[in-house]
Amino acid sequence: MRYAHEVGKVRAAEEALMARLPEGTLMQRAAAGLAAVCVRLLPGVYGAEVVLLVGGGDNGGDALYAGARLARRGARVVAVQAGSRIHEGGLAALRAAGGRLESDPEVLDKADLIVDGLTGIGGTGALREPYAGLAARASESTGIVVACDVPSGVDAGSGQVEGVAVQADVTVTFGTHKPGLLIDPGASRCGVVELVDIGLGADLPDPDVVAPWPADIRPPEPGAESDKYRRGVVGILAGSEEFTGAAVLSTGGAVHGGAGMVRFASVPHAVEVVRQRWPEAVTAVVEPGPKVVEQVGRVQAWVVGPGLGTGAEAEALLESVLGTDLPVLVDADGLTVLARRRDLLRREAPTVLTPHAGELSRLIGAERELIEARRLEYVRRAAAELSATVLLKGSTTLIAEEARPVRVNPTGTPRLATAGTGDVLSGLIGALLAGGMAAIDAAAAGAYLHGLAARIASAGPFGSEGESPISAYDVVSALPQAFRSLG
Repeated sequence: MRYAHEVGKVRAAEEALMARLPEGTLMQRAAAGLAAVCVRLLPGVYGAEVVLLVGGGDNGGDALYAGARLARRGARVVAVQAGSRIHEGGLAALRAAGGRLESDPEVLDKADLIVDGLTGIGGTGALREPYAGLAARASESTGIVVACDVPSGVDAGSGQVEGVAVQADVTVTFGTHKPGLLIDPGASRCGVVELVDIGLGADLPDPDVVAPWPADIRPPEPGAESDKYRRGVVGILAGSEEFTGAAVLSTGGAVHGGAGMVRFASVPHAVEVVRQRWPEAVTAVVEPGPKVVEQVGRVQAWVVGPGLGTGAEAEALLESVLGTDLPVLVDADGLTVLARRRDLLRREAPTVLTPHAGELSRLIGAERELIEARRLEYVRRAAAELSATVLLKGSTTLIAEEARPVRVNPTGTPRLATAGTGDVLSGLIGALLAGGMAAIDAAAAGAYLHGLAARIASAGPFGSEGESPISAYDVVSALPQAFRSLG
């Protein structure tokens, strides 16, 4: 896992460590790590044109000391000061190594490498001048842009971006990741994130946000004694006379998601379409009411909502399923029903909700624009208010449970912004729930595999993403390869 900590916790850990070290040691560690990354990025250090954008905080000091190290190796290093303050010790070190202070921002246009030390992890809100102008000019330059700890203009705690922000090629962060490096829109400004160990480990508390590596995704594996029931039976209530595609796609996500058996139930037309496309699914035509779960048969988890409709019949189906003591995933139309029947969430068994920002706005009564701008804040709020595992879809998918670190999915891709992919995700997570995974683990694994399948489906002949557009059914078809890629 990649672990991220909120700014206040990082500050407290830094203070605790600095109290045990000689003065300036921590900054020198950061500067050494920053300089080492810069050396790797440059074709050659000697004679390279390096520009440091320097604010008055510690990141400005990190940049100056790193610049001094580069200057001692023959780079031509220039620092551009923003604001009235500058780190005096760092400036003295730079000048002693042969670097200089420059006031003309045109030096950015000729730079081979730019180090962004304008603001630090404590920066919030929109950048003001001259910071904003320097950030914009750096982003437009042809040189490699390396951000110190977090790109200036990105809120380190949330990933919010208000106004101009540096577009970095590489972000060198110190001690631990910060949430804003993992969550869009801030994450999209970071480029490649390099973590430099400065010794904070023992002083850091539990993380606030985590992002998995492939090795962290462990879906259920069938054993020698497995049969279709032990592998997990997932029940799906989806589709309608009008919306049969959601039924087919959610069932496909479950079939290719590792379920031992899929029991699909709906109206006659949806059942017939699913039976034709997925003959391995056990299907049933059901009538809404308290006995619906008995009509479907025994399952280990439920998926309810995709294409179901939002009227009284859909509400009756949802109420029946949420009245069980089994894990339930609610998506799409089911979420619309829940927005008016939040009382149905008063249950002990695990509940997974998979809204996009618009659906979440209806569930918790918040403006969609605020949710999209402050995704971390609102996914936490939703998990607490709704007593559920909440998977908030978007350019960065977040998964939250109350009093747990928020999971960030790193495999998301814009190629998933097409109709039906959410239905696939629902069936996939439902299969993982039926296989025995805990709700937050199933949701995180499902999001990871879903994004990975989309990347595989859209890959060109050389494995690069984005060579071709994809459909939701392409995602279903790529799920087996996504599972295989986990190793």
